[in-house]
Amino acid sequence: MSIEHVTPAGANIFEELGLEDSENLRLRAQLMLEVRRYIEEKGLYQREAAELMDTTQPRISDVMKGRIDKCSIDRLVQMLAKVGCHVKITVESEAA
Repeated sequence: MSIEHVTPAGANIFEELGLEDSENLRLRAQLMLEVRRYIEEKGLYQREAAELMDTTQPRISDVMKGRIDKCSIDRLVQMLAKVGCHVKITVESEAA
């Protein structure tokens, strides 16, 4: 098996795949990673994480399993805010 294309580190894999909503997907993936990282670092059970983040255990399960279609940016930001994590967004223009 040969590899025809490799996405560079830091690039948007969703854009590389030609997905229409690539920037939204990239942001959701980053936020999901942060939620997962928080849960794992704190050694929380999904039920505990759900209580702390004011959501349901099934939603935490979706995050942990990478089910990106189940999570909105708004909800992920709210979950992180509930546990004292602050999300910063930077907007950059593409080079002309």
